[in-house]
Amino acid sequence: MFLGRVMGRVVPAVVCEGLQGVPLLWVQPLDKNSRPEGRPMVCADGTRMAGPGEIVYWEASREAALTLTPSFVPVDHAVVGIVDTIQLDELPGQEPVPGGAP
Repeated sequence: MFLGRVMGRVVPAVVCEGLQGVPLLWVQPLDKNSRPEGRPMVCADGTRMAGPGEIVYWEASREAALTLTPSFVPVDHAVVGIVDTIQLDELPGQEPVPGGAP
């Protein structure tokens, strides 16, 4: 699973069968220190509860298609849950990242 921050919602013009009523979210992938990593992408929201500004965890590929009901809908990325907190244990010799994970 990967971390991401919801940047907003996506409104499709055409919806594939099996995706009716599933929210689509614009998500920025994050590294373990909550910094942007990679390009933003569209994720189907399996929780149907995530909103802009929230940190979520998501799956990709076949695992993403399995998270929605019905299974095997045509999605590449899907939100699996909403993150409450992130706790990182510092490794010896590693300095904490200022403004890192909340």
